[in-house]
Amino acid sequence: MSDNTNKLKRAHLTDSLRDFAAASTSSPPGGGWVRAIREAISMTQGQLATRLGISRQSVQDLERAEAERRITLESLDRLAAAMRCRVVHALVPLEGSLDEMRAARARVQAEKMMGPVAHSMAMESQAVPSNIRERQLQIVMDELLSGAARNLWR
Repeated sequence: MSDNTNKLKRAHLTDSLRDFAAASTSSPPGGGWVRAIREAISMTQGQLATRLGISRQSVQDLERAEAERRITLESLDRLAAAMRCRVVHALVPLEGSLDEMRAARARVQAEKMMGPVAHSMAMESQAVPSNIRERQLQIVMDELLSGAARNLWR
């Protein structure tokens, strides 16, 4: 896949994830989303169980599983649909955009690659000035970002 295609995909994903970034900072309610929404719409566990064709105890177990983050997406989808909701699922970068994530990783990798040489040169009193080292680091980062993707995440 070409680098331009990857750039377009990252830009599209970044745009798509922008709305999720704000939502990802909020914490789920203590008893989980399913229970909170079920209670907010005044639906009992028994009523939800009837809509799903399962026992009230099973609904209770599923609510607990969701609150403990061990529910399957399939079960969560079924619960949501029975309450006339939908599940919205996304992976959101912890900070910044996908391009910024790649650039940060390229910096880490470039520093790993250049570290031993910089150390040896410093030991021999031949250290490179910081502005030149930064320029060299940027060149290696650019190569990592434009080269084979597998080299970025080793």
